[in-house]
Parts: sequence; C-alpha cells; structure tokens
Amino acid sequence: MNKTRLLVSSFAVLCVLGGLAPCGAADQPDAPAAFRAIGVEAQAVAMGMGTQPPDGSAGSPASPTAGILDRAPGTVPAPPAGQVAQAAGASDAVRTAPATTGEVEGQSLTEVNKQLSNPVSSYWSLTMQFNNYSLANHQWNENMQFQPVLPVGLTKDWNLITRPVLPLYNSVPVPVAGDPHKAYNQTTAFGDLLDMELLSPAHSGPWLLGAGPSFIFPTATSKWTGQGKWQAGPAVVFGYLTKEFIVGVFPQQWWSIGGSTDRPFTSQMNLQPFAAWFFAPGWSLGYSGNILANWRAPSKDVWTVPLGLGLGKVVKLGPLPVKFSLAGQWMAVHPSTTGQEWNIQVQITPVIPKLIKGTLFD
Repeated sequence: MNKTRLLVSSFAVLCVLGGLAPCGAADQPDAPAAFRAIGVEAQAVAMGMGTQPPDGSAGSPASPTAGILDRAPGTVPAPPAGQVAQAAGASDAVRTAPATTGEVEGQSLTEVNKQLSNPVSSYWSLTMQFNNYSLANHQWNENMQFQPVLPVGLTKDWNLITRPVLPLYNSVPVPVAGDPHKAYNQTTAFGDLLDMELLSPAHSGPWLLGAGPSFIFPTATSKWTGQGKWQAGPAVVFGYLTKEFIVGVFPQQWWSIGGSTDRPFTSQMNLQPFAAWFFAPGWSLGYSGNILANWRAPSKDVWTVPLGLGLGKVVKLGPLPVKFSLAGQWMAVHPSTTGQEWNIQVQITPVIPKLIKGTLFD
C-alpha cells in the first residue's frame, strides 16, 4: 500500500512536469527549513531536528520543517515536528515589500519559481509536502506537512516572514513489544508544530538575508510522533541569486526549554544547503535535502547527510501559478538502527493572494 501510494503521487507529479498540466500565457521565455519530516526520525528533518526516544536513550537526528528526534521505548525514534524552509530564490534586483496578486500574475514563471524557492520570499504561498522514507530497519515512514509562507511588510525597508510547519500526519513504525520476530505496527498521528519568524531586509539586491527565532511546540498526539518538549533557537538565511542560479544555506538550531519531564532534553540542528539552476521558463533543477544533527545522540548516530536532486516546474492553473516538485534523496550518512536511507518527496505549492497589503508601519 505504501509503495502504491508512492507510485501514484510520483506519477501525478511527473505528468505535470512533463507538460500534461496546463500552462498559461505567462509561460514565455524569461527576458528552491524548523523541518522536513522524517521517518522514525520523522518530523525532525522537516523542522530540522534530531530524534530522541521517550525513554531517554539517544536518538538519531531527524521538518520543519521539517525535518526533526524522539525514540520510543524499544529503539524506534519518535520524530519531532515540522520542516525546514525551502531553498532560496528572489528577484534579480531588489526585493521589495510582499507582492500583490496583480504583481504575481504579471511575473514570468521563472521569476515565480525563484520566489517560491526562497526562504525569505515576498509571495504568499501554501506548500503541501509529502515524504516517503525507507528506513534502515526495512520499514517505512511517511508524513505530510502543510507549510505556508506569509511575508508581511513591516516598513519599506523590512519584511517579517512567518513560516509555520504543520505536520498533518506522521506515520511511523513501532516495534511490537516482546515479539521474537521483531514485528512492527504502524502508528499514525499528528506531529510537533514548528514556527519560524524571519526578519529580512526588503532591499538587499542579489543577497538573500534573514534571521529570527524558531520554535517547536509539543503538539504531537502520540509519543512516537513528537518529542514532548517546548524548543527554541535561532534561524538564519544567507544566500545569493544570479539570473540563472541560486545558492545559500538555511541553518536552524533548537534546544529544549520545557515540556514533559519524562522525555529527554533535546539539542538538534537542521542545516539546509540550497542550490538551483533555473534553466528554462518555469523549470528548476537543484540540490534537495536537509543535513540533520542530533547533538545528544551517540557519536555514530549524530548525523543524517542526504545527497539529493529535485526537479520543479511552475505552471498556471487559472489566474495564479502553482509549483510542482519531485525530489529523490539518498542518505550517505545516517543513524545505524532506525535512520532514513532514502526518500521520495513530492511538493505542490500554489501562490495565493496576500491578505495583508502594504506596510504595517510608516
């Protein structure tokens, strides 16, 4: 059933990327962290966190994000919430206050693609991200994350970008207690919620800059799908954009500051490198993956390091653009027992009209 759902979702995206979805007149030649969700390490990636077991034993890095991880009794980690933001992109010249609906409609599909790949974008968008992880214990972890990007102009010089990550479901394998054959049951529940608030200069030329706090809230409805801790830490965006390429980094770090006393303390990082090539109208090809570190895990299980490639295409569905993305990630380094080995990721990102226009302060 897992493989069937994966094949269906991947085929749907391939159809769109292959040109079966309608494109509007804007598709003319032109003149992408907190955590990605993780398997047993589930939400950590989305939020960019590491997993730690409910019993206090060290877990593996896990969405914002997200990224993010907790391990339940037995050896299977419970994922933290959320997913890290997506890779960068912005206007070649000066990024101004958040774009209006009319401005979005008038942009080329390549310019829209750049904005939708940008952690400090000026567009309002709603991303649905589906992750399908194959784990080192030969089980599957699947999750779906809802990731709005909601920039607001504070003044003519500064924008505030709100980037929540809501793990709508996280499905993780849970070992059957006392089973000599090491069987697993699948548990599906809501995960930990992540929120980032990034302050970004509106006029930074080709540079992509942002910084602010990032939080993880213990909203999981199962001990297997969250860490049970209130967490906080910094997030930073640093990148550079040219006419055809974008490159940068988007790190986030969290420490536990409260929560359930019977859950282990957390210290975890989600580092998202981003690099993309905008090679044709509406198309992009680039790196996909979040580097995770669970600083409280044993040394051999601290890191998850993916090597991935993602293909994206912006099309017009009605008056506004929608981006479809398909990515594959192989984890060159991962926790030995329950770490992720590879992932197939599907993203659908429509642009929406911004509800707060202009600036809040003169």
